[in-house]
Formats: sequence, C-alpha cells, structure tokens
Amino acid sequence: MERLKIIFAGTPEFAAVALHALLASEHEVCAIYTQPDRPAGRGRKLTAGPVKQVALAHEVPVYQPLTLRDADVQTVLAAHGADVMVVVAYGLILPVEVLQAPRFGCINIHASLLPRWRGAAPIQRAIIAGDTESGVTIIQMDEGLDTGAMLEKRSCKITADDSGGQLHDRLATLGAEAVLSTLAKISDGSVSSEAQDDALSCYASKIDKKEALVDWSRPALEIRRQASAFNPWPVAYTLLPDGQRLRIWQAITIPVASDLAPGSVVETNKAGIDIATGDGLLRLLKVQLPGGRQVSSGDFLNAYALKVSAQLGKR
Repeated sequence: MERLKIIFAGTPEFAAVALHALLASEHEVCAIYTQPDRPAGRGRKLTAGPVKQVALAHEVPVYQPLTLRDADVQTVLAAHGADVMVVVAYGLILPVEVLQAPRFGCINIHASLLPRWRGAAPIQRAIIAGDTESGVTIIQMDEGLDTGAMLEKRSCKITADDSGGQLHDRLATLGAEAVLSTLAKISDGSVSSEAQDDALSCYASKIDKKEALVDWSRPALEIRRQASAFNPWPVAYTLLPDGQRLRIWQAITIPVASDLAPGSVVETNKAGIDIATGDGLLRLLKVQLPGGRQVSSGDFLNAYALKVSAQLGKR
C-alpha cells in the first residue's frame, strides 16, 4: 500500500475525530487547513477550534486563510504536493483550482447517506424528519454542494432516544473509519465510485436559532424530535408564564389526548411535566432555566411553582 501525503481541511470536533485517525495512520498529514480563530467564551477571547488544537499538539503546519479563492493561497496549497485532500466540515468553498491540486483530488466526509440530506445540517434534519437511519458518505468532491461521486457509505440506526449530540459522535467515529478505508482503496488503486441520483436528494439547510422555539400546536412527536435534534445546540425552548425561557433538553411523547389548549400544563410530578400539544402530550424530562444548570423536571418543580393549566409559550 502506498503511503499517501494528505492535506486535511476541517474545523469543528466532528472533523477533529477524523484528523486523529489520520494522524495515527500510516499516511502523512503534511498540512492542516482550518478556519481562523473565533471569539469564544464570556471574555470573547480568540480561541483555536478543535482541529487547530489537534494540529498544534501534533506539530503539523496550520494554515488559516480567509478564503481559498486567493491565487497566492492556492499556490501555497499546491506546493505541498499532496496526493489527496481530506475535507471535513471545513466551512470554506473549495474552488476548482483547489479541487484539482492534489493528485487524487479532494474527498469529503459527509454526515448523511447521500444523496439524502445534502447541506449544512444533515444530523439535525434527519432527526427532525423522523429518519430511522443515518450514516456517512465519502465523496469525491466536485464544484457542487455535496454532489460528488460516492466512494464509500457506512450506515447506523437512529433511535428514539438519540440526541443530535449522540448521533454526531457516532457519525464522527464512523466517518473516521470510512475515510481510512477509502484512502486504503485509493492507495492500492481499488477505489470505485457511484454517481448520486439527484432525484433522491433533499437539502439540510443550516439551523436557525429561531427554529428552537417550540410551537405547541404541533404534534407531540414532532416537538420531541425537535428537542432531540437541537440537543446540544441550539436547544429547544418555550416561555414560562412569567416570560422566562425554559430550555427543553429531553422529552418523551405520551399518547394521551387532552381537552386543554396546546401549551397547557396538564400534570406535574416527579416523572416529568406533561404539556398538551396539537396531538398527544409531551412529557418534559430535563429542563433548564436561564443562568441555571440542566436539571430533571422533578428538581425544577421543587424550585419553580408551575401550576396545572398554566400556559406555556405565550409572549
């Protein structure tokens, strides 16, 4: 097997998992491209992202251009003489000059079973849609948005208990395994590709914080999926009668009808807080007040007097 010279491009934790796997492999990671440092925390101090932190720990050269469209940036990238560029949640558009620079082009780890859920938020969109299966796809990148030929797929189940964070972590590990397998096939010349069927595609648009507000007129099942998908970010929430935000970290559906209006508190006890919805009840299991920590609904009720028939969600 030929030892490949790799440029890695990525930014968040999802990408860092793949980078760790590449650094531990027989291949050489010659350069790491990642987004510029961003302000973070209460002090808004410039902070390196997860991929840059891994790069610095392994003493691999780091590049943080604002764009890859700049000719000088492209010249530096091409000068690495890489065999392949592995791209994972990088966040910058790769122009054709970059796509064609490595000997075997650029490959991408995408967190869905393409062509389903092309776009920025495939993990959350899959949970919201009620998908029972997800996975990762390794694609040969082209100039389209997640439209390249598929080189490898790995699938996993989505359970009713899965949060967005839990599925993210499973897919990150699966992606790292898949990209190592694909690189082995590229190295020995056995890699094969399959074109995507555009007719089967759908788009996973970027998550907007406004989507986190719960609409109690929707069915309980849809709201439960919303809460699951948006854990750990941006976290589904509703408004308490006093106007405070109540973040909903975990909830389950209760297949019981209620005569109360959607958003009404039906029952409160140690098991949870039951809320009327457009169809069935939603039981809140873990919640959080502003400035507080995530607690069980039972603990929340010990500190907050939430009355039965109180209305949630009203501004």
